[in-house]
Amino acid sequence: MFIFMMRPQNKTFRLMTFVFSAVLALRYAFWRTTETLPDINEPLNFIPGIILYAAEMYCLVMLAINFFIVADPLQRRPAPRMPDAEKPTVDVFVPSYNESADLLALTLAAAKSMNYPADKLTVYLLDDGGTDAKCSQADPRAALAARRRREELQALSAALGVRYHARAENAHAKAGNLNAGLAISTGELVVVFDADHAPVREFLNETVGYFAKDEKLFLVQTPHYFLNPDPLEKNLQTFGRMPSENEMFYSVVQRGLDKWNASFFCGSAAVLRRKALKETDGFSGQSITEDCESALALHCRGWHSIYVDKPLIAGLQPETLVSFIGQRVRWAQGMLQILTLNRPFLQRGLTTAQRICYAGTNLFWLFPLTRLTFMFSPLLYIFFSLQIFEANITEFICYSVTYLISSFAMQSYLFGRVRWPWVSELYEYVQSVMLFGAIISVVRNPRKPTFNVTSKGQTLDESKLSPLARPYFLIFFLLFAATCYAIWRYATEAMPSELLLIVAGWNIINMGIAGAALGSVSERRERRRNQRLNVRRHAILHVDRAAHAVIVGDVSSGGLALQFIDGKPVDGIDKGQEAMVEIRRNGRSMQVPLVCRSVLRRNDETSFGFAFAERTPETFIAIAEMMYCEQQPLQDRWNKVQKHKGFFTGTLRFAVWTVTETLRAFSYALRLIRETSEVSHPDAPMVIRPATTCDDPAVSQPSSLRGPAYA
Repeated sequence: MFIFMMRPQNKTFRLMTFVFSAVLALRYAFWRTTETLPDINEPLNFIPGIILYAAEMYCLVMLAINFFIVADPLQRRPAPRMPDAEKPTVDVFVPSYNESADLLALTLAAAKSMNYPADKLTVYLLDDGGTDAKCSQADPRAALAARRRREELQALSAALGVRYHARAENAHAKAGNLNAGLAISTGELVVVFDADHAPVREFLNETVGYFAKDEKLFLVQTPHYFLNPDPLEKNLQTFGRMPSENEMFYSVVQRGLDKWNASFFCGSAAVLRRKALKETDGFSGQSITEDCESALALHCRGWHSIYVDKPLIAGLQPETLVSFIGQRVRWAQGMLQILTLNRPFLQRGLTTAQRICYAGTNLFWLFPLTRLTFMFSPLLYIFFSLQIFEANITEFICYSVTYLISSFAMQSYLFGRVRWPWVSELYEYVQSVMLFGAIISVVRNPRKPTFNVTSKGQTLDESKLSPLARPYFLIFFLLFAATCYAIWRYATEAMPSELLLIVAGWNIINMGIAGAALGSVSERRERRRNQRLNVRRHAILHVDRAAHAVIVGDVSSGGLALQFIDGKPVDGIDKGQEAMVEIRRNGRSMQVPLVCRSVLRRNDETSFGFAFAERTPETFIAIAEMMYCEQQPLQDRWNKVQKHKGFFTGTLRFAVWTVTETLRAFSYALRLIRETSEVSHPDAPMVIRPATTCDDPAVSQPSSLRGPAYA
């Protein structure tokens, strides 16, 4: 197997690698089934032993499904380019619930700036935070906030040239909002962007062409790429150096699903055919993951999907552990709703390969049950001497260790470029502690879960433990106590069993994962409100009636960094200096007022940090032009972190985390951290001209296209 792994590009060798790994897995499963189960006449051993055995068999089933999915991931050729006259009409939906106007402004400006014939592109802001029901609710303060939100977003939409729509009530959450958008639009294709997902200019040219080649194509999905770290990346300080959690799914798994015509809608950054959606009366809303459910319904009707492995949007991840877990709870419950209510493995119209792919995607979200089983099983022997796994150390090495080496080798072989060793175990454990109850809830009542909106753009003024940290500390103390007790037993018992050594080693590994998780729930301070993107864009800086050629180094929705092309800064530019940056597109000039906030001198280069003096809709159009005029900056960041990390190097890195992050977590718990104070300037407020009030009947009715709200 190791020899064949040396030639990953050879398809024969690749398939034989899968075969050899499968043989080792089946060898372990046979031994585990026939030799290691406790006697059924000893229920105290047998019942937990069967639970552990079932968890292991689940992992083997998921291993087989994953082998099937990623055996030969598909790499799509670029979409064919179409003449403007032949391009279909496109409606862009940006659904929103509670997002701020400045977050929406950048997404809407980027969507409106996409390179596509203007008469064939219509952008809609679908506002579920300003529905008629919310504007007229009983709570006067909440009703006033909803009316003010609607007025502000109506004015923003009018200024950006997009259409605003608020429906009558918030039925069926995001699916209902998207269906309301379908009812007021007519475009042949529908594009969905989440409120924080800003597209690059060429998004439509990279996707729309596929629809001309296949009349049964209903979906072109692109990856979700993020400008900010998730809570684990932020707290472990791995962002920009280690592949993000979602990259394994988007870089390998979705391409594998694409091979079997099973890549599915991920809720955003996708293009869908209206004709196909009409067959299912729009987006499905039975589960709280309307995206996957909608794709399943259309695949059952013989429609096709395509996945494009190229980052074409930039979005935001949840910044805090609370919002991160809230998002994963929704995903887990929604996928299990589909598993129990839709039963993809029994659906008519699906191919056998599609049934396997959908069943595997849904079954994956049972991982918290198995992860916690593996975490607590060693404690039964250490504390109570329950023998739920009968084996001596020789058998364990011959069967279990061989299987584990094979599994880690295959994980590195398949995902080493996008997932470092032990990182999957860490992410799964951190989620499992909080997802366990949510999974039990949806298993008991599949129709109970409701849609929750993930918070984005949050900041933390100080480093502190997450509100969710307590169970992680309790589990760590329990595992630490078990380790100490196992050592004491081995040292004091006259004839300590070999099984004690096996179980103690297993528990130490679990304790290491739990220790690293303590660092994950110890929230580092994050005061950056806006995420930067390196762009290297030419511009002109106007200072004191003089013009200077500059390079825009990075841009965010709050400001930008500039360097003078000749490397020699102009005298007199210091903090507080007012200036104007000018950028050009297709002969059109855009000028944005700036205020200098920082001057950084390093080596022979001087970089100036400027904040936007005001943020109007025109400012956001200029920001979108600077950040998303090209796809290459996103591709460069995507490629930069996707580097293979060997098992031994990755294990050493993780071992360091188990020590350093445990110590950091306890320093947070004991309030021993020392942080320097920082001055943070607030972003310039948004300036939008007033719009029609919420009570104007021309804009309050969800089916109306009259009035300034649709200018």
